[in-house]
Amino acid sequence: MSQRILVILGHPSSTSFCSALTDTYITSARTAGHEVRVLRLGDLTFDPILHHGYNQTQSLEPDLLNAQSDILWANHLTFVFPIWWGGIPALMKGFIDRIFLSGFAFKYRKGKAFPDKLLKGRTAHLLVTLDTPAWYYRWFYRMPALHQMRKTTLEFCGIQPIKTLQFGPVLGSTPAQREQWLKQAGALFGKRTFHVHRQSRATVGHNHQSDSSL
Repeated sequence: MSQRILVILGHPSSTSFCSALTDTYITSARTAGHEVRVLRLGDLTFDPILHHGYNQTQSLEPDLLNAQSDILWANHLTFVFPIWWGGIPALMKGFIDRIFLSGFAFKYRKGKAFPDKLLKGRTAHLLVTLDTPAWYYRWFYRMPALHQMRKTTLEFCGIQPIKTLQFGPVLGSTPAQREQWLKQAGALFGKRTFHVHRQSRATVGHNHQSDSSL
């Protein structure tokens, strides 16, 4: 079944490994017959800072209004981002702060402790790069960015994460190893089938040698 997929690149650089993962994912999805739109956050024009928190309305820039329209259009979201200081990049956090707003992504109702999930019915992939070995990030750091994205962001709004791939350490990786990771991302659309898996924490590769471009 054809899906409407929105890919969101959370890395600000178009020359990063995250960007290469994004390109591979998009190509594979389109080859499999899916409709794909892409948001490269580094190319958007918006203020990532909530200057008054959520106490005042901060008008959305045109790029953010378009991003909300793309999210409503999609039935599947894919976030591609690096782990920086254990968390998601500031640009991506600011993007989420600005557009996943009450009345769009969720809505509290009087007398209810938990909000309505306004983006319910959508699924998500997370493609994540990191320089820390994935096993160490999981067992010693307890994966704060993945919990933030999966539990307190996506599931909070009704989006079901169905697959998480971690690629790394990118620091020290070889071209052959990075090529293998790209194939792993593209394989999500093998045999023209949109793969809906249970939650996965796939770890691909470890201990490599190269500069870190995540």
